[in-house]
Amino acid sequence: MSNLYITEYAEQATDQEGRHILAGKEPALTIQKVAFTSTAGTSAAFNALTTFVRIHPDGIAGVLFGTAPTATTSNSQRIGSGVTEFFGVQPGQSLKVSAVTQT
Repeated sequence: MSNLYITEYAEQATDQEGRHILAGKEPALTIQKVAFTSTAGTSAAFNALTTFVRIHPDGIAGVLFGTAPTATTSNSQRIGSGVTEFFGVQPGQSLKVSAVTQT
């Protein structure tokens, strides 16, 4: 079994000149942990204020975003074990993320 760590942010961080950087503005809105195997695991709906998420699987994962997602090996984005990815999301859409083991 692997876990997907999801950190939700209301805003993207900025540098001293006001330019966005690839990081969320702390403190995070919430943090979720979702277990997954060859059977998909799915997060709770994101906070209505979430616009930016940090995704970090501790095993090779296929991830799929949506309002009712179920990741499979054929419909999802592959993220390597221990790799961190950042995604912008539409706030207020009741979005979730689903993960499944990939090879």
